[in-house]
Amino acid sequence: MSQNAPKKKLTPVLTLHYLKLVYRSALLIALIILYIIHRFAGGEDIEQYIESRPLIISVIWIVFTVEMIFRFFPSKLESPGCQKQFARNYIKTGKTSIDIEDNHGVMLVALIWIIFNGIFGALHMMGILDDGIMIILCCAYSVCDIICIMFFCPFQSWFLKNKCCCTCRIYNWDYAMMFTPLFFVRKAYTWSLLVLSLALMLRWEITFYLYPERFSEATNGYLGCANCSEKLCSQKNQLKKLWKEIAEFTDKRMKKLGGTDAPAQK
Repeated sequence: MSQNAPKKKLTPVLTLHYLKLVYRSALLIALIILYIIHRFAGGEDIEQYIESRPLIISVIWIVFTVEMIFRFFPSKLESPGCQKQFARNYIKTGKTSIDIEDNHGVMLVALIWIIFNGIFGALHMMGILDDGIMIILCCAYSVCDIICIMFFCPFQSWFLKNKCCCTCRIYNWDYAMMFTPLFFVRKAYTWSLLVLSLALMLRWEITFYLYPERFSEATNGYLGCANCSEKLCSQKNQLKKLWKEIAEFTDKRMKKLGGTDAPAQK
C-alpha cells in the first residue's frame, strides 16, 4: 500500500500571509459597504467618515506603516522574496554569471501599471471618481497583492516569467504599487504611506544595482528551492496541477465524445 503524502507544515510566514489576506479582505468589504451606505444615503464622504473617527484611521495607518518598516530590515517573518536583498541572506554558489531572467519585463510592468492607474487618476481629476473610490481601489490592490503571492500572479505568469516569488525582480514594489492611487488623495495620512512605500522601492532598486548577485538564483543559493523553508509557492503549484488535471480530463472527454458521436466508417 502506498503511504499518504506528508502534510505541508503551516510556517509562520505562510500563517502571516493568511492573516493579511483575512484582515485586508475584511477592510475592503467594510470600505465598500460604508461607501455604498454613505454615497446613496447622501451623507458624508467615506474619507470624512474615516477622518471623523481617528482611532480607525490610526490603526489602519499604523498597520501598513509597521509592515513597510519591517521590510527595511532582515526578518524571519517575511518572505524570502523580499529578504534576498540583505547581505546575511547571500549564499555564494561559486558562480559568477548573474542571470536574472525576469529583469527584461520590469520596464513593461512599470509602464502598464502607470498607464493603468493613470486612467483612474484622470477620471478622478475629471470628478468622475472621488477620493473614496481611490481609497477602495488601494485596498483592493492590497488584497490582490496577497493573492499574487499565494495563488496567482499575472505579472509572474504573463510578463516576468520568473520561477516563483523568491526570484521575483519586483517583489518590493508591492507597497508602491498598492498605494499608487493615494497619489491622487491629498491627505497627510495617504501621502505618508505613499512616500514610505516609494522609499522602500527605491532602497530595493539601489540594492539591486549595487549587489545584483543577491537577486540571481545562479549566484545566490538562498533563492534555490532546496534552501526555501516557507514554500509560499505550494498553493500556486497545487492550483496549476488542478487546472492541468481539469484540462486533461476535459480534453479526454471531448475526444471521447467526438469519437462516439462520429459517424461509423464503412
